Amino acid sequence: MSFSIRVNNEDFDAEPRPGQCLRTYLRDRGWFGVKKGCDAGDCGACTVQVDGRPVHSCIYPAVRAEGRAVTTVEGLAKDGELHPMQQRFLDAQGFQCGFCTAGFLMTTSALNEEQLTDLPRSLKGNLCRCTGYRAIEDAICGVKHTEEPGAGQAVGRSPGAPAGPQVVTGTARYTFDVEVEGLLHMKLLRSPHPHARIVSIDTAHALRVAGVHAVFTHHDAPDKLYSSARHEHPTEDPDDTRVLDDVVRFVGQRVAAVVAESEGAAEEACRRIEVEYELLPFVVDPELAMLPGAPVIHPKGPESRIFRAEDNVCGEVHGELGSVEQGFAEADVVYQETFQTQRVQHASLETHGCVVYFEEREEGGGERIVVRSSTQVPFLTRRALCDLYDLPKERVRVVAGRVGGGFGGKQEMLTEDIAVLAALRLHRPVKLEFTRPEQFYGATTRHPFKVTVKVGAKADGTLTALQFRVVSNTGAYGNHGPAVMFHSVGESMGVYRAPNKKVNAYSVYTNCVPAGAFRGYGLGQVTFALESAMDELARRLDLDPLVLREKNVIGPGDHMEGPCGEEEDLHIASYGLDQCLQVVRDALADDTSAELAPEGWLVGQGFAMAAIATGPPGGHFADATVKLLDDGTYDIAVGTAEFGNGTTTVHKQITAGALGTTVDRIAIRQSDTDVVKHDTGAFGSAGTVVAGKAVMKAANALAEQLLSFTAEYARTPRSLLRLTADAVECDGRVVTLKEVFEAARGKGVELSADGHWGGTPRSVAFNSQWFRIAVDPDSGEIRILRSVHGADAGKVMNPMQCRGQVEGGVAQALGATLFERVLVDDRGEVTTAAFRRYRLPAYADIPRTEVHFSETSDAIGPLGAKSMSESPFNPVPPAFANALRDATGIRFTEAPFLRDHVWRALDEHRRNGAGASRA
Repeated sequence: MSFSIRVNNEDFDAEPRPGQCLRTYLRDRGWFGVKKGCDAGDCGACTVQVDGRPVHSCIYPAVRAEGRAVTTVEGLAKDGELHPMQQRFLDAQGFQCGFCTAGFLMTTSALNEEQLTDLPRSLKGNLCRCTGYRAIEDAICGVKHTEEPGAGQAVGRSPGAPAGPQVVTGTARYTFDVEVEGLLHMKLLRSPHPHARIVSIDTAHALRVAGVHAVFTHHDAPDKLYSSARHEHPTEDPDDTRVLDDVVRFVGQRVAAVVAESEGAAEEACRRIEVEYELLPFVVDPELAMLPGAPVIHPKGPESRIFRAEDNVCGEVHGELGSVEQGFAEADVVYQETFQTQRVQHASLETHGCVVYFEEREEGGGERIVVRSSTQVPFLTRRALCDLYDLPKERVRVVAGRVGGGFGGKQEMLTEDIAVLAALRLHRPVKLEFTRPEQFYGATTRHPFKVTVKVGAKADGTLTALQFRVVSNTGAYGNHGPAVMFHSVGESMGVYRAPNKKVNAYSVYTNCVPAGAFRGYGLGQVTFALESAMDELARRLDLDPLVLREKNVIGPGDHMEGPCGEEEDLHIASYGLDQCLQVVRDALADDTSAELAPEGWLVGQGFAMAAIATGPPGGHFADATVKLLDDGTYDIAVGTAEFGNGTTTVHKQITAGALGTTVDRIAIRQSDTDVVKHDTGAFGSAGTVVAGKAVMKAANALAEQLLSFTAEYARTPRSLLRLTADAVECDGRVVTLKEVFEAARGKGVELSADGHWGGTPRSVAFNSQWFRIAVDPDSGEIRILRSVHGADAGKVMNPMQCRGQVEGGVAQALGATLFERVLVDDRGEVTTAAFRRYRLPAYADIPRTEVHFSETSDAIGPLGAKSMSESPFNPVPPAFANALRDATGIRFTEAPFLRDHVWRALDEHRRNGAGASRA
């Protein structure tokens, strides 16, 4: 057949493959702005225009575009000028990671005036996981937020993201936006059983499929145990994982890997692999998993560092401060309840994956392997790969392009290990890219928790005792299990003063999809229970819940004490919790949102608060280098990855401030094991407070070098010199930075400085959240009438970006509060492995949240800053639960608060008569 298609004013006549969708057809021709988010028409990341009409190209057959004009995001700009909608997204910074941005641009640029007035309907086909949608709405409406601060004035202002122009034009390069010659494709065969031993694998039929190069099984993989979790100290996680194992422990575990010329051939070969299994007993309930006689999931020895393998206890912590028995005896009121939180998927729109290839080494000769990965931890991944395959680190380079969302889910090594195995064996480039279903059953989730909280107080509200029993379901593998469990009972208990505290916490193996790192790292689950309990305690004491918190929270100079002891490097180096609580008080005082509730609906309000350490314990390391370039501009080299967290912008702001220049005169190289010695990674909210501090140290050191060298060169006292945007002012004489560079080069001097920070000591950040909601008693529908958030971020480095982090955290938490849940059946198999079965918040679901920053300056963080990426999530679910309790009289103890669950609880409440109840 003859075929013709016009793409961005270029003509193509190559016929699509049978069944090929338009998305892959376009990407095959280099239009990488067309993204893969779901391949099911659910997320909109692949949106293009066909004859001016937006379509989801992942479900649009390429043959249907024959004879049509297709426009991708790369084709929106005309004659070098951005499309007006591209400029609006740039001005408002209507993105964070930016993976969804091309899809939003292709949708919104085609909207007519009528459609622009109904954004909930017009945007129903596009999802964003990062922003909370406010910035996107502002972009569409033409609101400008970005600033262009003057020389040395960037800190505390809102310059736009350096990659903004590339994001809005579709030229920002994410993990798979590369062309690699001779690339092979990998697909994984996964287990259909929750627990089984592989008796035999027959790959003969698979190897006969045309285009198949190899099939790898456990016979081909190294017999080494490791953890997929990535931490600075590998001993934080149990070594319980193999690249390919002869025992599978959950439905979805990888069994074999096929490498072929195409994904289609690899998929067909997977279907032809014949596996004989010996089925083993399984357990999916963590409480049952700890009972005598339960199937032992990991019968391993002490070398794996599993706390009690025979009882399926991956990790545990037990401790007591004072005597809770005595504390409860002294209490006038005691409240006890059990709360449960569900599995939640990170749902970053860019799935896990990597491209592995080879390149010649610049130094020392020979060849090295390059892993281009969607990862938050390139340096830790390199270290793990070197350990796994006995490779010297100079033979392995790991680089992250722009990462399409992370939220903790990419603090894992889930694809790199198996892809490197294939590349080393075949000496060919290999690509492994997860599908959206694989993200649900082959990646990780948030840990489901069961928390029994018991709290006692005197009649005046003074806490006497606080006790937790925590059971965390870590799934089939212990990646992050002990650390999440330990962290969950840290700041959550430490934020309150109580003389008696006790905790018994367990991280438990089950034959379910593994859990992992997720925004908040366990704190959110326990905070949901504790803040709900504090609200109920206030009701029983007939006290204002706000007054009860104010009476019992820690204050400036206090130490965060818990039953497991005090973390010596954790200090309250600035205190904004009082201001966060005042935000709630002010919202209550001026609120009129109840008037917006439909007639007959139940109206309620509630709040919660939370605290979080500004970095992980045990050290989190970052190296940075800042140097002067020959054209008089600067270069930053830093290891941390950019995935919408905004650290790239902040690092340039810090450097611009130290060097008296503007952010546009600074380039940055990052997330590449070539550029600096080491970086622990972009997790634990460390991008500003750890990597940013390393950048600050390097920039300050370079400023000293520049001034000292120029003073000698210009024969001017050092005290009379001042750095400006592109020069050094020397008591009336101006020496350009170009001249300084040439003079230094002539003397063999490199104007370059290094900075290092070890992540300790650490400070504490605080957050509060308040809601006014309305509930329809006849349907269970909930509407958010008003949302207010207080955030103690220390010195706010970039108000626009920091506000976006808060809004994104609130939106993600609302998803987990209202409808998100990864469901598993009685075999532990995930049954919600698609966006249309796992509901993500859309534009219409998320209210605009009013964000108020505390005015504090931290004594530890760079220039007074604290972290603010994870913490906004934590107070949201309990604040909503407390508002729902206020509206309905029912204490909901299990998230999410689904509409039908709310209605059922209301119906039962009505039938049982008035009075408080639980659901």
